[in-house]
Amino acid sequence: MSSRERVLAALDHQEADRVPRDFAGTRYSSMHAEAYKRIRPAMGLPDEEIRIVDTTQGLAGVHEDILDRLGADVGLINAGSPHGFSKELTDDGEYERFVDEFGVLRARPHGGLYYESTTSPLSGPISRDDIEAYPWPDPVDAGRFEGLKEQARAVHAKGRASVVGSLCAGVTEMHFRMRGYEDGYMDMALNPDLAKRLMRKITDLKLAYWERVLDEIGPDIDIAAEADDLGAQHAPLFSPGAYRDIVKPLHKEIVELIKSRSNARFFLHSCGAIRELIPDLIDIGVDALNPVQVSAEGMETAELKAEFGDDITFWGGTVDPQKTLARGTPEEVHDEAVRRISELKPGGGFVIASIHNMQAQVPVENILAFWEAVEEAGTYG
Repeated sequence: MSSRERVLAALDHQEADRVPRDFAGTRYSSMHAEAYKRIRPAMGLPDEEIRIVDTTQGLAGVHEDILDRLGADVGLINAGSPHGFSKELTDDGEYERFVDEFGVLRARPHGGLYYESTTSPLSGPISRDDIEAYPWPDPVDAGRFEGLKEQARAVHAKGRASVVGSLCAGVTEMHFRMRGYEDGYMDMALNPDLAKRLMRKITDLKLAYWERVLDEIGPDIDIAAEADDLGAQHAPLFSPGAYRDIVKPLHKEIVELIKSRSNARFFLHSCGAIRELIPDLIDIGVDALNPVQVSAEGMETAELKAEFGDDITFWGGTVDPQKTLARGTPEEVHDEAVRRISELKPGGGFVIASIHNMQAQVPVENILAFWEAVEEAGTYG
C-alpha cells in the first residue's frame, strides 16, 4: 500500500495496512530548527545545512533521510511568495523585525525563538471604506504558483499524499492580526457588521487564491489545508453563536469551493478547546481536524473518538505538548503516545502526528520515545 493510499484510506475511515504518519507534511506537524539540530546526530544521521522554511515559527526544512526513516506518508506543496515581496529583516539591537505582506509588523527579541505580531495595521477607528482602501496583497500574483506542478509531481513520485496550504492564516486569525485583539473582539461584540466586512475581505482573497491553485494543480491535491485557531485553553476564543453567525458561513464557502473543483479533502488546523464547535466543522464538510490539542479542556482523545470518530478524521492527538512531551520522562511520552494512538486508530479516521510542531526545548530523548511509540502502536491487526 502506498503512503498516498494509506492516508486516503484513513480519511475514508478505513483501516489501512498501518496508521498513516505525518511528519513535516504540514506547517503544523514539523519541528523547530533548534530541536532539529539535535535530532539528526541522535539518529545517527550526517550533518546537513539547516534551512528555515517558516520564519515566524522557526521551522526547519526536514531532509528526506529523516522522512524516509520515519515512514512519513504526507508531503507538503508550498506556495511561493509574490513577485517583488521579500521579508526584509531589521535589527535595532534588541529586536529583529519584519513586515509581512499584509502589513503586520512581526518582532523577535534577540535570543527569542519566534516572531510575534506586534502592530496591527487596521487597529483603531476604521470604516468599511478603510477596509476596501487598504493595500491588500495580490492573492493571485504569479510568484505564488511557480513550481507548484513540479512540487506535486515530486510528492507523488515518493508515493506520498499531497497537502497544499493556504494563502495566509485563517479568517479569524487574520481578522485579529489586522485589527488587533482589543478592536477585533469589540467589533465582534458591538459592531459585527464591521467584523463581517473585514472577514469577508480576507475570505475573498482566500477564495481567489484557491481558485488559482485549483486551476494549476487541482487533480494533484489530496488535502487542502487551512488553519484558523478557534480555541483557547478552556473554551473557544469566542462564543459558538458568534462562530455560527460570523465565521462559519465563510469557512463553508472555502470548503465548498475546494470540493466543487477537486477531489481534495479539507483539513482544518485549530488549536484549543473546540469540542463544542466540532459538529459545526463536520456540518460544513471539514474532513480532518488538526492538531487535536489534548491539553485543552474537553479534548480527551477517547471521548472525541467515541463522539465524532465516524464523521471526522483526527490528525494529531498523540502526546500533550505542553506537559508530557516538553517536561515528561521518555517513559511518560511513550506511554501516553501508545494510549492515545490506541484510542484513536480503530476504524481508521486517524493520522499520527505530533500535536503542533515539536518545539525547541523538547528533549531529544522524548522525541525518540515518541517515534518509538508510533512504531509500536501505529499498526493494525
